[in-house]
Amino acid sequence: MSPRAPLWRALIALAVVAASLYFALTTPARLGLDLRGGTHIVLETRDSPGTRADSTATDRALEVLRQRVDALGVAEPSLTRSGERRVIVELPGVHDPREAVEVIGRTAQLSFHPVLASAGSKEGAGDGGRAPDTRTLPDPDTPGRLLHLGSPALTGRDVKDAKAVLDTQSGNGWTVALSFRGSGEKAWARVTGAAACAAPGDASRRVAIVLDDRVVSAPAMQQSVPCRTGIGGGSAQISGGFGAAEARELAALVKGGALPVPVEVVEQRTVGPTLGAEAIRASAGAAVIGLIGTALFVIAVYRLLGVLATVALALYGLISYAALVALGATLTLPGLAGFVLTIGMAVDANVLVFERTREEYARLPLRRQGPADLRKPLHKGFGKAWSAVVDSNVTTLLAAGLLFFFATGPVKGFGVTLSVGVAASMVSALVITRVLADWALQRDGVRRRPGLAGVASGGRVRAFLARRAPRPMRRRRTWLAVSGGLLALAVAGIGLRGLHLGVEFTGGRLVEYATSRPLDVEKARAAVGEAGFPRAVVQKAGDGDIVVRTGGTTDDDQRRIRTSLEAHGGTVTVERDERIGPALGSELRGKALIALGAAVAAQLVYLSVRFRWTFATAAVGAMVQDVLLVVGLFAWLGKPVDSVFLAALLTVIGYSVNDTVVVFDRVREMRRSRGRQPGAPGRASLTSVVDDAILQTLPRTVNTGMGVLFVLAALTVLGGDSLADFSLALLAGVLFGMASTVLTAAPIAVTLEGRSPGPVPVRTRPGARSRRDSGAVV
Repeated sequence: MSPRAPLWRALIALAVVAASLYFALTTPARLGLDLRGGTHIVLETRDSPGTRADSTATDRALEVLRQRVDALGVAEPSLTRSGERRVIVELPGVHDPREAVEVIGRTAQLSFHPVLASAGSKEGAGDGGRAPDTRTLPDPDTPGRLLHLGSPALTGRDVKDAKAVLDTQSGNGWTVALSFRGSGEKAWARVTGAAACAAPGDASRRVAIVLDDRVVSAPAMQQSVPCRTGIGGGSAQISGGFGAAEARELAALVKGGALPVPVEVVEQRTVGPTLGAEAIRASAGAAVIGLIGTALFVIAVYRLLGVLATVALALYGLISYAALVALGATLTLPGLAGFVLTIGMAVDANVLVFERTREEYARLPLRRQGPADLRKPLHKGFGKAWSAVVDSNVTTLLAAGLLFFFATGPVKGFGVTLSVGVAASMVSALVITRVLADWALQRDGVRRRPGLAGVASGGRVRAFLARRAPRPMRRRRTWLAVSGGLLALAVAGIGLRGLHLGVEFTGGRLVEYATSRPLDVEKARAAVGEAGFPRAVVQKAGDGDIVVRTGGTTDDDQRRIRTSLEAHGGTVTVERDERIGPALGSELRGKALIALGAAVAAQLVYLSVRFRWTFATAAVGAMVQDVLLVVGLFAWLGKPVDSVFLAALLTVIGYSVNDTVVVFDRVREMRRSRGRQPGAPGRASLTSVVDDAILQTLPRTVNTGMGVLFVLAALTVLGGDSLADFSLALLAGVLFGMASTVLTAAPIAVTLEGRSPGPVPVRTRPGARSRRDSGAVV
């Protein structure tokens, strides 16, 4: 190794840490609505009789919606177009979405009409003989009477500005002051001038202001308005007994203008501020406890190298957080859980390197004079672990990428967090840990104490395996039978118990209520039934809240349920409100199946390139088994299967195959180094190689698994109800993945190789570079 190599590597590590520290201190994190509270709305444009809801129409609708949301005074709103027909609206701090949905979703067709006549409802029931562009609408000032309106004199396009104004002089209260642009000023003067010519008390002295086929105001011209001249100055005032909120809402609609096409709410999520704050505190506590537990374990196993890995792990947290804020990524609740999870996953590369370093140190010849150079086994450990580190991280990145492309809402943030975490973990382990370890192992005090450095000791797991020398592949049929039994149990759970699909996949509404007094689930179920929903699914959340899941319900239905619950539980507040349309639920189900299928196919393709098809098939088969076992576990437990569970499954797909990849990478390396043993058939040789590979990599499996399990256990216990199921799915997936390597993947690989053996690679000269180093087993 060149003496300059540590210098440039140290400079890179210093630059990365300095840049990360700068972004972490100067750039605040963008929290998603599920963490800071607010409303998330997905609108879908629909075709109108005269306009097709294409991307152009959706863009125009987006601008109108943006003006309406700005007029509402919401702090830091976010509006983006998704696909050709959808608009995603995020309103921080808005916890009662009913008013916001009514304002931003209305078509807002504003028009000004001369009043032709006024009559009773029966007399005005017919419009026979009238022009086709006239209409008859109820009078807002006199119940039971109708106004016959003429053709529109001007529309909302002629309105320049609209403001809510408190009229204290005339006593009209809150009104909406309008100003017109261009030809609208003259049109307003003409229509008011014509109305001023009518006799006092005549209905035709009024001008009707119509919004979405409803007369919101029909003022009569005052005596001061001159006939045929009308009101000049291009201004008008809408009065109708409005309150302050109603006046601001109407002004927002008028100023925003008409939507070019109708919009429909297909998804709506509301999260209270306390739920997000509790999730942040719980995740932060889980991260601290998980990091401390992982650090203590790594230090106990690897001593000085463990201390250095802990420092690198802390810097990993800094780097990944800085990368997220620098990219402007939104940190969601699943994303926060992903950030905590990657802390445990980040130790994987360190463990791989440290175990290879111990193996290389054990191969050093005995030295009679002076301490051994500990950097040589360290450098070899990094070099030999490189392939396994890359393969295991690429499989996780494939799953994270599919999460980003196929998931929606907060789960997409989990894909971003997981991708950034994987990239940051490689920088932390392969650059920062290497710089720190290279500097520490060349100290004379450390070189004299290789045991204290963590290099000389093989560990208790390795010592136990060396004494027992088990040969697991001799009982591969037994292991396959055990795997088959577990798989049958999981499939039976799916078939007998069924999957409890969340509202994301079925459509409907899910509301979580917090009560001031403890409320039994049976009383809550009875109260919801009294409100008119006897078939609603009522459950108790982990923190004592009541979760009510129904089909398509309106806001009035939700208020009835809330009122009924208050009779038994005291003050009731809405902590979470999710509403998914049936069409969107069907679409999300399809995307979930596509994501899972694409994840399996992507892993199969990548592993087939890196390994022979027999090994790739074995790895993917074990991975599919892990996924089915997790799904079956949730079926037996009756846990909900929602988008967050999908994120956990895709993470299991990416992570559970890591251990198998590490074992198969060691098999590939050992077959290259040994070549064909004289007189030994290929199948027996492979069985022996696989046994040795499992025993040599088992310490890495145990140590890495313990690091992840510390974090997941902390998330499961401290993460609250919102993260408990997510953590449980990952915890089960990690345990199944650790076991499936020995019980499923390795036996399948040996069996397939026995039926379709491939050429055994020939041993290369020491130090020689083979052209087959691309990774394929030849």
